[in-house]
Amino acid sequence: MELRQLEYFAAVCKEMHFSRAAENLCTTQSNLSQQIKFLENELGLPLFDRIGKRIALTEAGRIVLEQSLLIFERIDHIRGATRDLKHMEGGRLDIGILPGDGDLLFDALLVDFHKQYPKLSLSVTECTDVYEQVAAGTRDLGVTTVPDKTDDRIAVIPLFHEEFALAIRSDHPAAKAKAIPFEQLQQLKMVMFGADHQITKVIHSCCQQQGISIDNPIVTSTLSTLLSLVEQGIGACILPRLLLDHLQREQISAVQLLNPTPSQDICILYRTDRFMGQAAKLFIEVLQTYIQGVMDRTQRSLG
Repeated sequence: MELRQLEYFAAVCKEMHFSRAAENLCTTQSNLSQQIKFLENELGLPLFDRIGKRIALTEAGRIVLEQSLLIFERIDHIRGATRDLKHMEGGRLDIGILPGDGDLLFDALLVDFHKQYPKLSLSVTECTDVYEQVAAGTRDLGVTTVPDKTDDRIAVIPLFHEEFALAIRSDHPAAKAKAIPFEQLQQLKMVMFGADHQITKVIHSCCQQQGISIDNPIVTSTLSTLLSLVEQGIGACILPRLLLDHLQREQISAVQLLNPTPSQDICILYRTDRFMGQAAKLFIEVLQTYIQGVMDRTQRSLG
């Protein structure tokens, strides 16, 4: 059994058509058919049912295809690992993050990371479906909320737990309080991200728990606009406490919310069945160290 025969077989399975598969492989249909016949003879079972001009996989064919795909994955892993050994600091890394997290996690981090590893090419994209994109293989890594459940291909590395606070203009009466009940939000004009944003989903979940609603909020899609509206006294918003402490806006005060205190757990996601290069490993280590530093500085400032 040769690797080429399995590759030819998989190509036919993809097209379910010999002539199209031969064209994709840049070979002749007779050569392709011959290689499939050699494979069937070695296994002693037909891999395709030939019904006129149509073909369908037999039970043996389904087994061979399933195992062939696993073999192809391991070969890709070998190629990636050996290529990575030759370029320990090279390569490209594509990361998906939640909208708004770049301001907390990545602005300063990316500058430092690039200085330390200038040969790495980094792409950071804000998206609301981080988990789905990592699962689909679109992103190498994802930084997002801990999913309720995952499939066996997805590894989850806990990163940190974050609480949300009320961001409000510093001269507002509510800014004088260290903490307010969550239900008091009903008395404030709120500005918020859109319904698809993870922070908004957390807020709505807390509202449902308390049996309250936030009426007629001003909705925006960007963090900068949200902060500007708060600074102008147009309304208050709910943002991660770490982010507010990190930004240090003089005209914005962070007030703790109680009963409940909105929160979420942030993690790193990656596919376990794909080769993880040195670039991804380095980035995970640097990100973990960076987040720990941010949290330590926050604790010291609160202390």
